[in-house]
Amino acid sequence: MSSISDIAPPALRNALAGYLLSIADDELILGHRHSEWTGFAPDIESDVALSSIAQEEIGHARLFYERVGELAGGDPDTLAFSRPSGEFRNAVLTERANGDWGYSLVRLYLYDRADAARLDALAAGAVSPVSDLAKTLRREEKYHQKYGGEWLRRLATATTDSRTRIQEALNSAWPDALGIFEPMEGIDTLVDARFLAAALDAQTNQWRASVVPMLEELGLTIPDAGEDGVGGRSGRHTDDLRVLLDEMTSVRRMETGAKW
Repeated sequence: MSSISDIAPPALRNALAGYLLSIADDELILGHRHSEWTGFAPDIESDVALSSIAQEEIGHARLFYERVGELAGGDPDTLAFSRPSGEFRNAVLTERANGDWGYSLVRLYLYDRADAARLDALAAGAVSPVSDLAKTLRREEKYHQKYGGEWLRRLATATTDSRTRIQEALNSAWPDALGIFEPMEGIDTLVDARFLAAALDAQTNQWRASVVPMLEELGLTIPDAGEDGVGGRSGRHTDDLRVLLDEMTSVRRMETGAKW
C-alpha cells in the first residue's frame, strides 16, 4: 500500500493510528527523560551522547505523530503538548523518573532493543509510508543500541558497587520493559492485514532473545515479570508522567495557540 490515505476501513485506520501513537508517545517521553541528563551526565562525552540520543528520539516522535495525524487528524504539536496524561499511550517504563545513571542506561538498553523488534515488525509491513519510515529509523537506532550495550557492560563489570546498582536497576526496569509489549486494541487486526509483520508475542520473544544472552553473560539475574509495567497503553500512568507533562508543556500553556 503506497499511501496511508488508501487505508479505507475505519477499523484498520484506527488500529494503525493507535499503534503509531503509542510509539510516538514512547519516543517523546523517553526522549524528554534522556534530555534531563543534559549538563548532569558523568562526563562531557556522555552528556553530548545522551543529549544527541534525546534529540533523535524526540525527532522520531514527531515523524510518528505526523503519520497519526494523516490517519486520525491532529498536528504533531497538538498531539505532543495538548493532551492530558490519561490520553497518552506510552509504556510506563518511559515515564519513570531517571533515578541514577545506572537506571537510565539499563532503561535505555532494554527500551532500544524492544524498539528494534517493533521497528522490524513495521518495516516488514504492507504500508509503505510506515515501513519506509521504520527502515530509516532502524539505521539511526543502531547507535542507541550500541551505546546502551557498551555502558551496561562497563557498569556491570566495573566495581562491586556499580554491579550491585545495575542489578537493582534491572530489577526495577525489567517488569516495566515488558509493558512495552502490553496488549492493545486492534493489534490482531493489524497483523491479519499484514500492516504489522509480527504480533506482540513474537516481538517480545525477539526482544528477549536480544537482551537475555548479554545479561546472562554479565552474570546479571533476570527478574520475575511482575505487573508493574502494565497500564500505559490504556492510559493508566504514574504521577511521574503528570509531573513530566506539566514541565514539558509549561511554556506552551503560557501562550495557547502560539506557533513554536
